Amino acid sequence: MAKGLAKAWDLYGSERGPKKHLRPLYVENELWKRDGWEVTIVYFHNGYMSQNYTEKKWEARPMMERSLAVKCPDISTHLAGTKKVQQELARPGVLERFFPGEPDVGPEGDKTMVMALAKPDQFVLKPQRESGGNNISGAEICQVLEAVKQSTERMACIPMDEVQPSPVHNYLLRQRMPLKLSTCLSELGLFGAHVRQGQDMVLNECAGHLLRTKSDEHSDGGVAAGVAVLDNPLLV
Repeated sequence: MAKGLAKAWDLYGSERGPKKHLRPLYVENELWKRDGWEVTIVYFHNGYMSQNYTEKKWEARPMMERSLAVKCPDISTHLAGTKKVQQELARPGVLERFFPGEPDVGPEGDKTMVMALAKPDQFVLKPQRESGGNNISGAEICQVLEAVKQSTERMACIPMDEVQPSPVHNYLLRQRMPLKLSTCLSELGLFGAHVRQGQDMVLNECAGHLLRTKSDEHSDGGVAAGVAVLDNPLLV
């Protein structure tokens, strides 16, 4: 990650820019305070959920996007990471139109909702949120979809196939929690560093991993939500 940020700073090519990143909570103030300095890189440690923004911060976001600073991520990459955009890209014919010779097929009817209502145990309902603790699963999927299926609010939740990992028995070590043998599920996430300049890819490398493990009694929840714990993979 540090290599990617350093590469972005090099590509910016200014000696007037400070070698540090600014969190979005402080970007607006920093931009006004730094007379004679250029903000070269804006790194979004936060700002991925609507509740992260106030009216002032919404005003700061387009200012950052219009600036020459390197954005990590920029708005197009940020939107590509949302479940709604991923759902649209997965529709038949959407990606095909970017390739010459492929037919531009219109989006098919929304059959996913019907499938999720029929077999909710095979799906997870994901809203446009991060940090864990927001997903909806099981019978609750039917309750949510039935309540909003005639409303545009349904577009805020994306039904996705639920991954069925192999459970293992392990101990979860958490502060002030009793140690007991649990049936656990793990999720491996890979970090990547991607730097592009216009249409040219400058850097695209794997930058590490994160393994999270939780008890199978919890359908959702990450480390920040206090449900999962950080883990280490054992290659055998």
